[in-house]
Amino acid sequence: MKTYYVYILKCADKTYYTGFTSNLEKRFFEHQHGKHIESYTYKRRPLELVFYCEFSEVGFAIDTEKQIKKWSKAKNEALIIDEYEKLPNLAKKRFK
Repeated sequence: MKTYYVYILKCADKTYYTGFTSNLEKRFFEHQHGKHIESYTYKRRPLELVFYCEFSEVGFAIDTEKQIKKWSKAKNEALIIDEYEKLPNLAKKRFK
């Protein structure tokens, strides 16, 4: 059975990057060494792997990545430090 990962990198500029891969070690190495010059992380190195979770179903992993990418910085940080109970209250709200 193949394993898939959703991961969060903390960039040098204190922003977060969320990604999806089937080989976490290889993908982090590529980010850290700037394999893809057009990528978000290229100019934001060095990077730190601050969170990852494993999945056995590719579709669920992709859906989770897409969901996390929409989250606020505060919500990402709650996930990273295992404060799951805070996640519902940190949902982004847009007021006009």
